[in-house]
Order: sequence, then C-alpha cells, then structure tokens
Amino acid sequence: MSITAVNRFVLPKTQSAMVSLIALSITMSMMMSGCGDAQGQGGPPPAGPPEVGTITVESERLVLATELPGRVSAYLVSEVRPQVSGLILKRSFTEGQDVREGQVLYEIDPATYQAAYDQAKAAVAMAEASLTAIRSRAERFEGLIKIHAIGEQEFDDAAAALQQAEAALMVSEAAAETARINLSYAPVKAPISGRIGKSGITVGALVTAYQPVSLATIQTLDPIYVDLTQSTTELLRLRRHIEDGVLGHDETKQNEVELIMEDGTSYPLKGTLQFQDVMVSPTTGSVILRVVFPNPDRVLLPGMFVRARVREGVKEEAILIPQEGVGRDPKGNPFALVVDSAAGTAEQRMLTLDRAIGAKWLVSSGLSLGDHVIVEGMQRVRPGDAVKAVPFAEDATQASAPDNTPPPTAESD
Repeated sequence: MSITAVNRFVLPKTQSAMVSLIALSITMSMMMSGCGDAQGQGGPPPAGPPEVGTITVESERLVLATELPGRVSAYLVSEVRPQVSGLILKRSFTEGQDVREGQVLYEIDPATYQAAYDQAKAAVAMAEASLTAIRSRAERFEGLIKIHAIGEQEFDDAAAALQQAEAALMVSEAAAETARINLSYAPVKAPISGRIGKSGITVGALVTAYQPVSLATIQTLDPIYVDLTQSTTELLRLRRHIEDGVLGHDETKQNEVELIMEDGTSYPLKGTLQFQDVMVSPTTGSVILRVVFPNPDRVLLPGMFVRARVREGVKEEAILIPQEGVGRDPKGNPFALVVDSAAGTAEQRMLTLDRAIGAKWLVSSGLSLGDHVIVEGMQRVRPGDAVKAVPFAEDATQASAPDNTPPPTAESD
C-alpha cells in the first residue's frame, strides 16, 4: 500500500479527534468563566419584603337600612254577599273594572219585597186610624172623670186602650221599616270603592241572604298595604343600637320605606311605615310591619312578593373596608392585617363585623382611624412579616371587576 492510500484512511480520524478536543476546550472555558463571574459577584441579591396594597381607614356618615321581605295586600277588601234571597235579574258592572261606593252591582227580583212593604204601610195606616179614634175617646173620658160623670174603671180602660193603640202603631211602623230595608237590599250595591274581580254568579241564578259564597270581591288598591316580616333578633338589635347611641334616630325620615319589585327594579314612590304588630309569630319568631304605599297606576297588586328597604338610622362615624381585606381564622372569626408604619411589619387585628354593604364590610370594632389595612397581597403575608406598603387602587379594581354584588342595604346621606 502506498503512502497516499494510508493518508486517506488516517486523516479523517485525526480531524474528528481534533474537533472533539476543540469543543471540549470551549466548554471548559465557559464553565470556568461562569465560575469566575459567580465568585466575583457573590451570587444573586437577596429578595426584599413583599409588596402589599393598603387602604387608610377613614370614617363616613352612613344611613343604614334593612331589606325585609314582604307581601302586598289590599287596603280594603269587601266580599259582596246578598242580604235578601231572590232571583238575580241583572248584573250592572264589568269584571276587573273600578266601581264606586253605592254603585248597583246586581239586581234581585224585588216583587215580593215591594208587596211586603206595601202591606206594612197599609198596616201602619190602619193603626194610625184606630189610634185617632181611641185617643179622642180617652180625651173625652179624661174630662168626664173630673166631674165624676163616669167611673174610674171606664177611664182606666180608655187610657189602657190608648196605650195599646200607640204600641200597635209603633209595631206597624217597625214592620214597615223592615220591609223597606229588605226592599232596599234588592239592588246589591258596592259597599266600598275599588276594583272588582270576577263575578261568582250569573244572571238567573237564585241567591240566599248571607250565603257563604260571595257574589264578587272588591279591593281598594290605591293606597295599598305592604306587610313586611322582621325577626325579633333584628328588632332587638336595632333598639339596642338606638338606645346606646350607635345609631341616630331621625323621626322625619325614619318612617320612609323604599320598595324593590320582584324583577329587581325600584318602585318610584315611597311608602310610610304605619304600625308594628304587637304580637310575635310563634312559628317564625317575627313581627309584621305594615307600610302604606300610594298606587295610582295599580302597579302593586295583592299577593305580590316584594322587598322593602326600611331605614334604621344614621351611623355618624362608620368604618367600611373592602371585603378583600377581611380574612377568616380556622374558627371562622374575621380578622384584618394592618401595617405597623413604625416597624414596617404586618399586624393581625380581630374584627367585629356588622353587615356587608355592597362590596364592603361595615366594621363595628377592631380598627382605628388611620390604620393601613392590607387589601392586596394578603395571602403572601403572615403576622409579624416585614412588608412594603403601597396604596391600593380601589377604584380601578372595582371598575374591572364584574358587578355581581348584592344590592346595598345602606346608603350615604
């Protein structure tokens, strides 16, 4: 084999070894360079305290209100029933329309009652005629007894006959009045003004006096009642807060009530709290509050379920914090983390919460004015940890969040 042939087989192996050696040298140089940089800089810088968003606790004047469930009921209800028996000859109203007091609704056949009244009037006339003759006889006997022309027995009989005739006239007059009243009941009239429902009977039907089935029902819808249910627990709490001075009591506005319809819309007119029931329901442990609402457009109908916002009072220095700033311990007790400005650490405060108002909690105790409450980054912090406090962009957060909070139960005055 020639030298040229040997070089053809040896040279490629030599080149491959050289390439591997060069790659190994480059890798070692990079590793040594990295180690030198790490030794020269001393490693990554240590992490600082976590950054948290805080709000400053401030007080505001708040008008507190409670939402109570309720049901609409008619202001006046009258079940129309016949007061005499007879055949219905005519119906004089349109179902579902308004009727006025004294308007004729039905007409009962008056023939028998007219005859009874005429007979009673004739009996009165007979009694009056008989009384005239007996009275004249008694007056003559009164003159004769003075001159002893007749005996005392005859005079006593004449006086007794006069009294009997007068009594008979009174009986006849009473019977005539009864017959007149029965005749006046033949046209069945509306006892109150309001909206009448469907007719429970048709023309040609026979009705009886004071029957259990009503002919129709009339309901006064303007104004109208709303009966609210309030638990005794809420009632006692409200009284205690007013007595302790926690809530102010404004008599001029205290009885104003706002109404929320079944579809969530607000009723445009305000009602007036009329009275509070004096008896507690043994089954629900609640009392009834009756509110009167104007209802000119007949929007409110008896039987509707509604919610009413009843004004409780005014809290002059209310403290509200976002719900994100309130946590719960393993026992469910609420707490907040407050930044200690001097030490720069987080401090835990146990809270007493009154209620949720929109996306905030009304705090009864546990916080003071000027405290910096952690609202954002609360999950990364434990009590005693060092923190870096920055202002929390509350408006921006609420603007980007979906509006799925329940309707507020308090309003600023």
